[in-house]
Amino acid sequence: MIQSIKKLLGFGPKVDFKELVFQGAQIIDVRTPAEFNAGHIRGAVNIPLQTISSQLKRIHKDKAVITCCASGMRSASAKSILKANGYAEVHNGGGWMSLQSKL
Repeated sequence: MIQSIKKLLGFGPKVDFKELVFQGAQIIDVRTPAEFNAGHIRGAVNIPLQTISSQLKRIHKDKAVITCCASGMRSASAKSILKANGYAEVHNGGGWMSLQSKL
C-alpha cells in the first residue's frame, strides 16, 4: 500500500523532467488561475484541477504530460484523472517551484 501511495504522489524511480521537456512534454499546472498568475513555469498551461476533466482536449495524448501544483497533491490527482482517460505517459512533477529547479 505504501508503494501505491508513493507511486501516486510521484515518488519512485527518478524522472529526468528536463529531458522530458526537451522532448516536447507538456507541463500542466493544475493550480487556480490566481495561484498561476502569481508565478508559474514558463510554457506551462494552467488547467485547474476542478476543470481538468472538461478540458482534456487541451492536452495532447501523443506527448508526455507533467502535472504540477503547489505541493504535489493536486498534481497527483490530475495524474490519476489523465491516466484514467487514456493518457499513456503522465508524470507528477510535484510543486511547481521544485519542478522549475529541475528544468
